[in-house]
Amino acid sequence: MSSAEPTEQTGPAVRSHSEHSEHSEHSEHSEHSEHSEHPGNAPRPAPMPGLAESARLLADSSTTSTTLVADALARIEAAQPTLNAFRHLRVEAALAEAAEADRRLAAGERLPLLGVPVAVKDDTDVAGLPTHFGCDGDRPPVTTDSEAVRRLRAAGAVIVGKTNSCELGQWPFTEGPAFGATRNPWNTAHTPGGSSGGSAAAVAAGLVPAALGSDGAGSVRIPAAWTHLVGIKPQRGRVSVHPHHDAFQGLTVNGPLARTVADAALLLDAAAGAHPDDFHRPPAVRASDAARRDPGRLRIALAWRPPLTLTGAGPDPEVRQAVAALAETLARLGHHVEEARPRYGLIGLTFVPRATAGIAEFAARHPEPALLDPRTRSALRTGTRLGGRVVRAARSREVRQHHRIGALFDTYDVLLTPTTAAPPPRIGTFDQLSAWRTDVTMAAACPYAWPWNVLGWPGINVPAGFTRSGLPVGAQLLGPSRSEERLIALAAQLEDDLRWYERRPPVS
Repeated sequence: MSSAEPTEQTGPAVRSHSEHSEHSEHSEHSEHSEHSEHPGNAPRPAPMPGLAESARLLADSSTTSTTLVADALARIEAAQPTLNAFRHLRVEAALAEAAEADRRLAAGERLPLLGVPVAVKDDTDVAGLPTHFGCDGDRPPVTTDSEAVRRLRAAGAVIVGKTNSCELGQWPFTEGPAFGATRNPWNTAHTPGGSSGGSAAAVAAGLVPAALGSDGAGSVRIPAAWTHLVGIKPQRGRVSVHPHHDAFQGLTVNGPLARTVADAALLLDAAAGAHPDDFHRPPAVRASDAARRDPGRLRIALAWRPPLTLTGAGPDPEVRQAVAALAETLARLGHHVEEARPRYGLIGLTFVPRATAGIAEFAARHPEPALLDPRTRSALRTGTRLGGRVVRAARSREVRQHHRIGALFDTYDVLLTPTTAAPPPRIGTFDQLSAWRTDVTMAAACPYAWPWNVLGWPGINVPAGFTRSGLPVGAQLLGPSRSEERLIALAAQLEDDLRWYERRPPVS
């Protein structure tokens, strides 16, 4: 990203990774990094209202869209040198759209998100902006909104900008030569996760009320876990990925990140729906209604053992402790919770061809392949070899995987697992690693999320607490096909009890 680009297409220039590399770990028992808290005794700014609260304030004429959008843009500009959450801002266009939303509100028009600022990920087409998807190099602005953005606009939302993603969404960190490193507002020495790390950092820091991300192997749920957010991976096809009809061989879906279940559900309702050309068209759900519904007494399976990744990874003791405490909360709320083992089988053998073929498809479209990360070029070669007949064979096994893994739901209603095996790594952990070492390190830290992308089924990350050093960790609520409403109702019940939204990060 060039700092010489017009303000309409880019946020403030970012500092390089090396300028941030010496931050110390944020801990109650150690020195804070220079960006871990507001300097001196300066008062913290009031938190930006959430998505539902923003919509209510606008409908009640208690504020204006211009006020909310200008506030969001100011927060983004102020936080960009520290968090680097955004790749592009729409300053002039967003303010003009906010003024138009104010005119519509004054005329009595009401829509679910009319005038509310939101952000979307850098893999999502927004007319007038390039879609870099974390890559270096120049791209022309696209001329048409993606279907998800079209639906957000139809609900009245004002898109303030596009958030950073790692290159082609491959990794659980949001760093790269094209934009630098996006940092975790809970501790800027650590990653917010990836690949929707920019969206997660922006929401966690209160720069926007909610944001859209995408999840092809946990890329909504992992950064949600590592930034203390609710992140929903919906059923395949729930939110259109058009203009990509079957993104990453069916692995990738779009989904919301927010501080509360109600806000995530509201964004999901606004973005949901199919494009006429979409392959996957599940029947509609009412996510916001589900967030107000009692889930009933559920049978919950707690699984500690991840699918086979050949890393021997299990949960870090502090992650295990946090998820165990959340399981105890579920039991106290009246649910039946017991340990169980899903029959994952060798699901990784079907994931790898689909994931690498998807990367190859996107990488092949890059106008300057030499600018791609060497690990991306390695994945491109692998995906090319595993494309065609191999990837078709991998996809043909999905029905059998549904039956084998879905047998768990003959006995249980919900599967509970850690979202990640480890707390958020430090910035630079993956620097200079080979493609193989990156994959091994990634699989060890994040072995739990990706099977649900192979299955196409919904899952939700909920905040599970913090490590002793103050780093967030999360837990997954996973369900069978089209079970979003049950998972959302259960997540809302947990939120009512644990009130995780009351805790805010030091950097905002």
